[in-house]
Parts: sequence; structure tokens; C-alpha cells
Amino acid sequence: MTEHTTDTIAAIASASGAAGVGVVRVSGPAVPSIAQALFGREPRSRHAHFAAFRDGAGELIDRGLLLYFPAPASYTGEPVLELQGHGSAVLLDGLLRRCCELGARLARAGEFTERAFLNGKLDLVQAEAVADLIAARSQAGARAALKSMEGVFSRKVEVVLQSLITLRVHIEAAIDFPEEEIDFLADPAIGLRLQAVRSELAELLRETQRGLRLNDGLRVAIIGRPNAGKSSLLNALAGSDRAIVNAVAGTTRDVLRESLSLDGIALELADTAGLRDTDDEVEREGVRRAHGELARADVALLVTDASHVQDDLLLLAGLPVNVERLVLINKIDLDRATAHGESRDGLTWLWASVKTGVGLEALREHLKQLAGAGSGEGAFSARRRHVLALQQVAIHLDHAADVLATRHAGELAAEELRLGQHALGEITGSYTSDDLLGAIFGSFCIGK
Repeated sequence: MTEHTTDTIAAIASASGAAGVGVVRVSGPAVPSIAQALFGREPRSRHAHFAAFRDGAGELIDRGLLLYFPAPASYTGEPVLELQGHGSAVLLDGLLRRCCELGARLARAGEFTERAFLNGKLDLVQAEAVADLIAARSQAGARAALKSMEGVFSRKVEVVLQSLITLRVHIEAAIDFPEEEIDFLADPAIGLRLQAVRSELAELLRETQRGLRLNDGLRVAIIGRPNAGKSSLLNALAGSDRAIVNAVAGTTRDVLRESLSLDGIALELADTAGLRDTDDEVEREGVRRAHGELARADVALLVTDASHVQDDLLLLAGLPVNVERLVLINKIDLDRATAHGESRDGLTWLWASVKTGVGLEALREHLKQLAGAGSGEGAFSARRRHVLALQQVAIHLDHAADVLATRHAGELAAEELRLGQHALGEITGSYTSDDLLGAIFGSFCIGK
């Protein structure tokens, strides 16, 4: 048994100010004795008791509510005690010190949720969703985090995992009977099953990428030549003069970021330096940073106009395949063009005037859709590690398909499926390392 399952931990879980309510939470095997010492007798399970909390000398610390949750019917799966008192930091600190005198120790960041995971109350995805809910930057993000807490994402991972295991068992069974005259690995059914798993995984990866955007917000890099209207667009979307707008080319020298919410959808806009060759050392550094921002973006939003569009399209060349490409034809007020949109050549095209605002509503709606709006009631939150894990699974399935198609090498295909199964298990915590757990739960706040 590891150390954290034998200790009793305590922390101030929340406090809403001197006039509000604060909570001290305690979890571990010493909770029943701590509860009896504070209450004066054994408390009823899952019942709110009004109690006078006193220190070791009998002096009153505070008056409030005491709630006792026996194992395993608690958040952590261990005996849990919640002490609700006045929100004063001084009173809560005194109550916390009293719990430590009675046998508890201060909890590490995220240790309550870590224990819930280790005791089987939550899987790793659900545990991460607790932190995502607390840190949600939008209503859509909060709803998505709740879905992950309810197990929506975990169940989808489990479906793919079971399909992969079934296929792996089928291939390994064929390997175990090499004396059979029939070449089981050449059976078309194996290829069809493998393709079905790859399709299931591709759909899950798309949903997970949407979940990442709902959780982190859509990262949009606004790029283009100098004086294309990038800074004006940032100001228009943000609703404030965040960026300096000037007719002098090269005004924007660094990446300017602005976070905003469009109808509950979080966006992070990055106004970058105009992409051009320049002898100005400072501006050249801005161009370098602009390229770095593109590499991290979910969307590359190219701002151009009708007279430069063909040349400016070259700025979208060489982007990672997972980066959405959006072209905004600006300054239609000068060309007397109409605001509209279309999709062609793998790009989304929108015509607008940043100066007059015509066509910007269509841009906002498109960005909201890219960020996950309209994903449905089943939309869940996700993290970048989940996306990376699923992409790794896809690589292993691709390799398995290659060796089956070219060499009928069952052992190699089975090994690729085993590695894919391991990568899927890392998402929910079936396979994980202490380093990963430390990184995940170390990012939580104290008391969770």
C-alpha cells in the first residue's frame, strides 16, 4: 500500500470571504476519530450536524456544520469529513491546525482527486475534468467538462479500446495456429475489422480535438502582409482598441494576444507582425515570432484584399495539416463587393470590411463553429495529451495495416495493436506512470 492511502490529509477546500462560508475537508483512516473529537460523539453518516469546533485547550474556534461520509461512499473512497464554518481565513486556519493536531497532515495539490482516482472512484479523464471545470473559461467549456466528469469521453475511449482488443485477439489466435492450412491473416475480415477500428478512432480524434478547443479555447493566429487590417480585425473582434492601428507598415512588432468569449465560446486571438522580408532587426524578430505562433495555432486566419490575395496565399503554405485555414478578403468597401463566404481549394473564404463591420458576423459564427459550438449535447472536454495519445494510436494502427497488407506479418501487427492499446489506456489511466500522475495532479488547486 502506498503512502498516500495510509495518511489522513486535510485542506481548506474553499472560502468565499469573511462574510461567506469556508470549508475544511479531511480524508483518510483517522477521520472517524477526528470527527468524534471535534463533535464530542460519533456523528451520523451523511448528516449535517451543527457543532462547536474547539481547540485542544477547549477554546472555541468557530461554530458550523460537520458532515461525515464513511468509506467507500465518499468523493475519495475513504472516510471523509467536511467542516463548514465562517469564511474567515483566520478561523479556517485554526480549524485546519486543529485537524492536524488530531492526526491529519496538510494535503498536496490535487491529492483528494488523486485518491479518488487511485481508489477507483474516477478514471484519469474524469479526474482531469474536475480541474477543467474549475478552470473553465466559458459556459461551453464548463458544460463540456461536466460531460467528461460524467464519463462521456471515457466511455467513447472504452468502445474503441474493446474493438482494438477484439481485433488483437483475432490476430494473435491466427498466430497461435501456424500449422493450419488456411492463412487466417489473409482473411478479408481482418482488414475490414482493422478499418472499422481506424474509422472509430478517427471520429473519436475529431471529437477530442473539438473537446480540446472547448477546454482551452480556439487559438487563432491572424496573419497577413503589413497594413492588411490584422490589428483592426483584432480590435473589432475584441470590441476594444487593444492593438495599435497605423498606416505605417510594420507597426505591430510582437505577438499581441487577446482572450474573448463569443456567446460562451472561448477564443484566443493572436495579432502577429506583418509577414515580409525586412532589414529592421526588431521587426524581423516579430516576423519570427509570428511563424512560431502559426505552429501553435488551431486556425490560421489570413487577412488580405482582392489585389493581393494570390500572392498572400503563399503565406499559408507549409502549415501543419491540422491547422484550419481561413481567408478573409478585407476592404470590400473599397471594391464595392458584397459580403459572402464559400469553401473551395480546401480553404474557407469570407469577404468582409473590417472598417465598416460588414461581414464580420459571418466570421464570428465560423470561428464559433470551429471552436466547438453546435457540437451537440454530448460534447466533452479534452486535453492536449489526449489528442497526442489518440494520434499515437492512429500511427500504430496505420503500421499494423501496412504490415498486414504487405507481409502478412501477424507478430508485427499484433505488437502494433498492443502498443496502440497501451496508448489508449494512458488516456483513462489503465496504463500510466507516476511522473504523469504527478504532473496532472500537481496542477490542481489545494483542497481538490
